[in-house]
Amino acid sequence: TYFHFASSEALTKAMIKQKAICIAYETVEDEEGTLPLLTPMSEVAGRMAIQQGAKYLEKPVKGRGVLLGGVPGVAPGKVLVLGAGVVGIQAAKMAAGLGAHVTILDINMKRLRYVNDVMPPHVVTEFSNEFNIRKLIKTHDLIIGGVLLKGAKAPNLITRDMLKEMRPGTVIVDVAVDQGGCVETTRPTTHEDPIYIIDDVVHYSVANMPGAVPYTSTMALTNVTLPYALKLANLGWEAACEKDASLHKGLNIVEGKVVYQEIMEAFGWEGIVA
Repeated sequence: TYFHFASSEALTKAMIKQKAICIAYETVEDEEGTLPLLTPMSEVAGRMAIQQGAKYLEKPVKGRGVLLGGVPGVAPGKVLVLGAGVVGIQAAKMAAGLGAHVTILDINMKRLRYVNDVMPPHVVTEFSNEFNIRKLIKTHDLIIGGVLLKGAKAPNLITRDMLKEMRPGTVIVDVAVDQGGCVETTRPTTHEDPIYIIDDVVHYSVANMPGAVPYTSTMALTNVTLPYALKLANLGWEAACEKDASLHKGLNIVEGKVVYQEIMEAFGWEGIVA
């Protein structure tokens, strides 16, 4: 399953105590360095982030009252995307499709070049650093947090003090909430009660965003998980992880021991992983 241990010390300790074998979907990694079991959910969440962000920009829910696509004679809304990974690319694609002006930030120049090559001209790229983030949040209507560090807690790219630099009604959708969020003021919410407001900035930080579209999400996830499930069923977890390097990287906890370094680092635990 998805564990996201780095964002929950209580869950981590509980699974250690149970001496469970924990293979985390989000850290199964193929030879190309991609995360095949996280990718479809990131695709769903990235696309949903724009749907939800567009809705919460409406004035009745305390947004800025901006239509992302604009209309003739009125400029479109501006979307700032933090991270040019799967979530960021999908969010940019959806926002661009609505006609919004999109700026996407990353520290990986290869990813920015890719974005520049495949996206339309109204999607622009900038290098991610504190100066650029502080500059751009002042003028953008919707901010998407799409930063992922494999198995580790997401970095806080937007701090509490930055909220005061945003215009009232700005919307933040922090897709990284499952890994702790890349906004300091992020806390997990639910589909039943999805938003809260701090310093007049609307925060949408629903954990498990794909749960709102379960048909699409289940089909997409089953497509990629079934081959791994069959290996585990037919070979047992030890043989399956020994033969499949991708599954082996998914091992997070084995019989009471943490075997994934980023989890140890997230909680400041000392020692060498097994």
